[in-house]
Amino acid sequence: MRRIGLLAGIVATVMMTAAATALAESGSATNSGKGDSGQGSFGNHKDFAGLVDIGGGRKMYMECHGTGSPTVVFVSGSGDRTETWSKTLEPSKQAVLPAIAETNRVCVYDRPGTVVATGEGLEDFEKSRSDSVPQPTTLQDAVSDLPALLNASGERGPYVVVGHSLGGAIASLYASEYPQEVSGLALIDYTPYEARRALTDEQWGYWKTALGSPSEEALAAYPDLERFDDQRNLEQVLASAPLKPMPLVVLSSDKPYDLTPLVDDGTLPLRAHQAKEFGKLLFQTVLYARADLASRVPGARHLTDTDSGHYIHQEHPKLVIDSIREVVDTVVVGGTTLGETGGPPMVPAVILAASLALIISGLAVVRRMLR
Repeated sequence: MRRIGLLAGIVATVMMTAAATALAESGSATNSGKGDSGQGSFGNHKDFAGLVDIGGGRKMYMECHGTGSPTVVFVSGSGDRTETWSKTLEPSKQAVLPAIAETNRVCVYDRPGTVVATGEGLEDFEKSRSDSVPQPTTLQDAVSDLPALLNASGERGPYVVVGHSLGGAIASLYASEYPQEVSGLALIDYTPYEARRALTDEQWGYWKTALGSPSEEALAAYPDLERFDDQRNLEQVLASAPLKPMPLVVLSSDKPYDLTPLVDDGTLPLRAHQAKEFGKLLFQTVLYARADLASRVPGARHLTDTDSGHYIHQEHPKLVIDSIREVVDTVVVGGTTLGETGGPPMVPAVILAASLALIISGLAVVRRMLR
């Protein structure tokens, strides 16, 4: 019986060693997706709002709230200040930024030239609190500002980055250029410049027009208003590296584009029926481009049944909140594929097979000894 006990102990030791080996091998992967707790120079993880010196004689406005890793960084759409993430169309609904701040550190910032509307009039707005820069600007300019801002603020990554509209294009390019700093992405009705590949030169020209340039009246009210060089944006996106495997969710509006206002005011040189057809084509082309991005990242999800217009995060904030939390939860357990649960690490198949073989062999010995 002592020999039986010794054999059972040996088998158990082999299994424990195998499990320990598997845990050790998986440990680095589990930890690699977790961001360090931010130690912002503005107060050791305390809430702050103010100007951050990013070098080059420039300062940018930034807010950070809450605690919890990973830090979630929000990138607003074209022309939008930080407030876009704290608004909802229905006051009874919880906004995205404060909801995520309940469980995670969150940071949001003003790009130069962005605004927040304070009324219905052309001059009813507040300007960006960040220093002005020459306009038009590009995605690359915005991408370069982001690590400068995050590093100067002391907020440490890797980060989950959430981007809306053109801010989603910035977030995606940032993730491409700084893969070690981004552990997950949530892109909300983002601008996929890759869709240009499916358009004729004439259609691309119409799309650039639809993407918009500020009116003379708007520029008179705010000469430093944010605007983008879409041709250069396109070139930067097409030259970028593919995204690394990471938790990724893409949300798209399911409301087709209505371009008739751009025909009515003379912005688009099309007739009403032509604008309607082009709007349908452009909407589908944009959806296909977003689906293509999602297909290139393992496990990524593209949500199209959003019952929402362009500002999904304000119309249906809970959908966006839940999507961000799914990305965050995956990152917390060290996952690189959306929805990984982080259950007990699986023992590698080779080790498990060898261990089972030892168990079977051991049991055979035990049976012979008992005869």
